[in-house]
Amino acid sequence: MDKRNRGPIFIGAGANLPHPSYASPRETLQAALLELDRRQACVLRYSPWYSTAPVPASSQPWYVNVVAQVETGLTADALLNLLHDIEELFGRVRSVPNASRLIDLDLLDYRGEISAGGPGRATLPHPRMATRAFVLRPLADLSAAWRHPVSGTPIQDLLAGLPADQVAHRM
Repeated sequence: MDKRNRGPIFIGAGANLPHPSYASPRETLQAALLELDRRQACVLRYSPWYSTAPVPASSQPWYVNVVAQVETGLTADALLNLLHDIEELFGRVRSVPNASRLIDLDLLDYRGEISAGGPGRATLPHPRMATRAFVLRPLADLSAAWRHPVSGTPIQDLLAGLPADQVAHRM
């Protein structure tokens, strides 16, 4: 079966720090999506933009988040490496978990594939996506019928189960 016919590929993007070359996190993410589109991954469409509370709750600035649907001939692992290359190009520095950041690009769902990951390998679906409003709300805008590839849980049920402190507002 042709991989392009097995389901969509979704990428999550977020940032909460201004980038030195861009005026805002949203503009940084827009530039990153353009860069992704230039490099073997066609951005087909993206969700509305969201302003989201940090997870876990903290005093750091709120995030700007979006989910994009892409098409590519790259494997999941190659696409993940491309996302990391773009993060590096945009100055991403990995420090402590959940730290503020200039850019974060995540491979959320690759055509419904399931993979345990490992060094240099994509974990699919993204291991924390089912518990994060900043992923689920924009993803629901793109694919209201989406189901978690492992559990089969509909996205509306995942949204209903989110804690109240996970705030996500459309911008």
